[in-house]
Amino acid sequence: MDRITSRTNPRVQQARSLRESKYRRETGCHFIEGDKLVREALTSGAALETVFVREGYPGERDFPCEMIEVTDGVMDALATAGTPQSLCAVARTPVAALPQTFRGTVLLLEDVQDPGNVGTLIRTADALGAGAVILSPRCADPFSPKTLRASMGSVYHLPVYVADIPAAIRTLSAQGYTCLCGHLKGSEVLPPKTSKMALLVGNEGNGVTDASAALCYCYRLPMPGKAESLNAAVFGSIMLYELTRK
Repeated sequence: MDRITSRTNPRVQQARSLRESKYRRETGCHFIEGDKLVREALTSGAALETVFVREGYPGERDFPCEMIEVTDGVMDALATAGTPQSLCAVARTPVAALPQTFRGTVLLLEDVQDPGNVGTLIRTADALGAGAVILSPRCADPFSPKTLRASMGSVYHLPVYVADIPAAIRTLSAQGYTCLCGHLKGSEVLPPKTSKMALLVGNEGNGVTDASAALCYCYRLPMPGKAESLNAAVFGSIMLYELTRK
């Protein structure tokens, strides 16, 4: 196993560059940090290219890829989280076109820009058994370090696509899906629930676009309190629970 002792080592600098979306796009790779996320990615079939292991790490080191031991200082330079990490990895970012046929509940996110919201919604969709998540190109990157931490590895458990949202809604509608979106001017009565439901969550400040809303059943969650709206991740989680429960 190779060993790196310098923070300025080119391999360290290359891995650190994956914090930026520009380099993730250029390389087709993303950076994973933390024992749990690295092992979650591995067991879920993610293609790991390199695993960085902190010196003295007592855990299992049998990874099917290149492994590099690093000093405490180098690991601290690699990691973005505040807590010390023992494992970090570089992985190939999965790229997939929208399937011809969808199964199960589908979550669509349109221009949701907070990584915490995107990660939380992916995690919720995974927990509630959704079949897929579709993000607009202007959403927070599902493979950025912050989004990965918020999703807690769920991004590796179900297919996550990036696509034009109105086009995706049309595809789902043609397959018999009821497409529902949150909208302040929507009805407070849910449409009949079927086995094919799709939920669209819009941008934190502006909501869903008019083009997408025109293709959906617009729904306003009844709220007896004084708050006009909910955080995007909270609204999406409540609605996913409602749409997926038997």
